[in-house]
Amino acid sequence: MKPPQLVLLRHGETEWSRTGKHTSVTDVPLTEEGEARARALAPVLAHRDFRLVLSSPRRRAVRTAELAGFGGRIETTEDLAEFDYGDYEGRTSAEIHEDRPGWDLWRDGAPGGETAAEVRVRVERVIARAQPTLDAGQDVLLVAHGHVLRALAAAWIDLPPEGGAKLVLSTAGIAELGHEHDNRVIDLWNAV
Repeated sequence: MKPPQLVLLRHGETEWSRTGKHTSVTDVPLTEEGEARARALAPVLAHRDFRLVLSSPRRRAVRTAELAGFGGRIETTEDLAEFDYGDYEGRTSAEIHEDRPGWDLWRDGAPGGETAAEVRVRVERVIARAQPTLDAGQDVLLVAHGHVLRALAAAWIDLPPEGGAKLVLSTAGIAELGHEHDNRVIDLWNAV
C-alpha cells in the first residue's frame, strides 16, 4: 500500500499565466485551454480518495478544483494564495528586469508584496493543517498557484525558502509529496 501523499495541483492556464504576467491578487479566469486541461484531470485524480481538499481562494484555483471533480469538497485558505507580487502584479519578468536588472523573486521578493521567507510561513501552516490527515493515512489535495506550490514543495523537503526557484510547475501540473523511510520526498513532479 502506498503511503499517504500531499498532492499539489497548479491551476489551469489563464491569459496572464500564458503570457508570463505575475498574477497574485488579480482574479483572472481560466482560458478555454485552461478549463479543458482542468477537466482532463478529473479521470487522472478520480482514483484518489482525498480526505482533505484545500485551495487558494482565487477563482482560477477554485475553478480548476471544481473541473477536476472536487466541487463541494473544497476548503479555501489564503495561506495557499499566490506570492503577493506587490508593485510587480501584472508585469512579466522581462518588464521588471528593464527597471531592475538581475531581479529574482526568490531572492529579492517584490516591493509592496512578499518575500520567499514570508510565503514560507504561510506554506508551513498549510503543511501543519494537512499533517493530521496524512498521519491518519489519507491523501490531501492542494490546489493553488505556481510559485506558492513551489515554495510549499521546498518547505516539504527542507530546502531554504528560496529553494522553490529550483522547481517549476506547469499550469494544470501535478506533483506528489510523500515519504521514504523517515524523509520527506518528492515522489512525482510536474506531471501534466
